Amino acid sequence: MDFVQNFPCFSIVLSMFASIFSSALNGKHAKWLNTAVLIIISIMSGCLLFYLIGTGQSYVYMMGRFPAPWGNEIRAGILEALMALFFCVIMLLSLLGGESHIKAEVDPEKVNLYYIMINLLLSSLLALIYTNDLFTAYVFVEINTISACGLIMIRQTGRTIEAATRYMIMSLLGSGLLLMGLCMLYDMTGHLLMSNIKASIEVIVAEGTYTVPLLVTIGIICVALAIKSALYPFHSWLPDAYGYSTVSSAAILSSLVSKGYIFLLIKIFYRVIGFDIICNSKVINILFVFGLAGMIMGSLNAIRENDIRRMIAFSSVAQIGYIYMGFGLGTEFGILASVFHIISHAATKSLLFIAAIGLTDVSGKKRQFINLTGAGYRNKVAGFAFTIGSLSMVGIPMFSGFVSKLLFAQAAVQTHNKMLPTLIVLAVSTVLNAIYFMKTVIRIYTPIETEYPTIPFQKCKVYGITLICFIVLNVILGMCSQPIVDLIRSGLNMFA
Repeated sequence: MDFVQNFPCFSIVLSMFASIFSSALNGKHAKWLNTAVLIIISIMSGCLLFYLIGTGQSYVYMMGRFPAPWGNEIRAGILEALMALFFCVIMLLSLLGGESHIKAEVDPEKVNLYYIMINLLLSSLLALIYTNDLFTAYVFVEINTISACGLIMIRQTGRTIEAATRYMIMSLLGSGLLLMGLCMLYDMTGHLLMSNIKASIEVIVAEGTYTVPLLVTIGIICVALAIKSALYPFHSWLPDAYGYSTVSSAAILSSLVSKGYIFLLIKIFYRVIGFDIICNSKVINILFVFGLAGMIMGSLNAIRENDIRRMIAFSSVAQIGYIYMGFGLGTEFGILASVFHIISHAATKSLLFIAAIGLTDVSGKKRQFINLTGAGYRNKVAGFAFTIGSLSMVGIPMFSGFVSKLLFAQAAVQTHNKMLPTLIVLAVSTVLNAIYFMKTVIRIYTPIETEYPTIPFQKCKVYGITLICFIVLNVILGMCSQPIVDLIRSGLNMFA
């Protein structure tokens, strides 16, 4: 075994131990430890990605060298390494961009607790990406839920406690359904490892036994992860959770947490059930309908909002609808488009949340649109970054959002019975996106005589550099998308 093949295990263990060590550190040192861990794991993920590109083969890593069914397995392929690298980079930039607000909004005695939650969240996301065992996946789903809830309520205001309570109730409902689905899978197959379950399900389908239980199980698992990823209409917890938590928490929750659950669903489609069986089950058609509904309803709710952060939160509902719509097309190209949109949306939504807080800082800390008039002049880097993020979400060429919508359109054209509704809703959603994002851009660049302070770039260097990094990432995804698409295609082929 090559040494680089240990990196997935090292990444998960390192982030978990970092959370333990953070409990004994003060806030400042916990922050530096977290930053170092994110950089190290990013480097390891990058090395693993280049290694897998070179070999062209995925591999299975047995924890403790014990084989199934006693041992636990990690599986690494191109797609897993790509997602791990991307998740680490987004989390690092989100924390750097909101660093000043973590200091201002979190009790100094609890800052180390904040980074404990961040490290636990990172370990759970990495485990969901790499694990080849469904019960391990469930354990880390719960760790993900608890740590995300802690990130929401650490501000200790009435709205954040309410938002955390809503989030916990909905997430536990999803977790309960997921556990029920996994128990049914175990009852039918007698296995927990993904590859073993898939082999058993292929026999079950070939023999025609357990047809109805298998269909019910697929439906329960899809509903469970749809609830946890805030697919419409299971999104009621999302606006307050994203809108009232610290800005770094909002950026991480919107760009990474929900995407971790979606990535687990993709693994279940390919590595547990089998994509052909999923398509034949017709459950995919239900995801398609709810995805289309989310694309429209999320945008309509965003248009009605008068709070910039809640508007961005409702936009996430629409973007998650895009991802599930891609699943619902029932083709590998549709899944490819959805995976690219996971990356595109994560980069863009974090950019928007971090930019929005810079606009509210120069508007008397107020988030209503009337108070944001002219904010783009008072904080030029935040205004420019928000404009770039808005153009990407609308789907303007040169930015990542355009590539996502182009891929979805191409996937729709290849699916004749779903082509027309997909293209119509895609067009309507794009128009709705333009309405609420361009309205906001016009508002922040409308001149007004005001006493609000103007913040030059020199006074917020880390914040400004973070936004520039997000912009560069967005442009790279928009202008150099083909290598990313090729990597996603290779990773999905390894899944199959």
